[in-house]
Amino acid sequence: MPKLVLIRHGESNYNKLGLFTGWIDTKLSDKGRDEVQKAGELLKESGIKIDVAFTSVLSRAIQTANIALDVADQLWVPLVKNWRLNERHYGDLQGKNKAEALEHFGPEKFKEYRRSYDIPPPPIAADSKFSQVGERRYSDLAPEVVPLTESLKDVIERLIPYWQDEIAAKLLDGKTVAIFAHGNSLRGLIKHLDGLTNDEVSNLNVPTAQPLVYELDDQLKPIKHYYLDEEGAKAGAAAVAAQGQKK
Repeated sequence: MPKLVLIRHGESNYNKLGLFTGWIDTKLSDKGRDEVQKAGELLKESGIKIDVAFTSVLSRAIQTANIALDVADQLWVPLVKNWRLNERHYGDLQGKNKAEALEHFGPEKFKEYRRSYDIPPPPIAADSKFSQVGERRYSDLAPEVVPLTESLKDVIERLIPYWQDEIAAKLLDGKTVAIFAHGNSLRGLIKHLDGLTNDEVSNLNVPTAQPLVYELDDQLKPIKHYYLDEEGAKAGAAAVAAQGQKK
């Protein structure tokens, strides 16, 4: 039975400040490190033996993978990094305060930019300090591939080919796979796995640093899925849903 573990990174320094992050590279906050420490402990207690792990090229997800695997006594596990697991690019919202954006755009437009399936935020200027155009970590990509904004639909379109070509192959080979990624890249993958509608995924909140385990059949269809800490995950999802509501 193939097994997949999904873990969103712990709180980052930008999360702590209530800022839209997207492709901006920020590291884990002290709270985020503590969250990930607990995630590693949950993995260790569960007895899940990971064979290979995947993550994005953003520091907060890489740190999450390294800390959690270390605590779980599985730091030796191969860790594959790829930009296709990056967070959604938030366009011109990157670096902006969520509460201020809520006040500026109003609740309806704010929710549309943050949660709609196929409506991206306004594009960022290529020469903005919060843009990734020309950043060395993406130097191997064609210039047109580095986004100026993305919707969740865009994230899924870049993610699913990587899932099918690289990650699914490991699962079909009988490997237990962990993915350490981001709220939107994981929402996109969950939509694909569970067959969620566009409306359903718009209301899906993925908590930080809470291991979500999928047990899959030989066609990689979910048999069941569960959080290793159901109560903690429920509280974490509620906290994600409330982002931007307080200054």
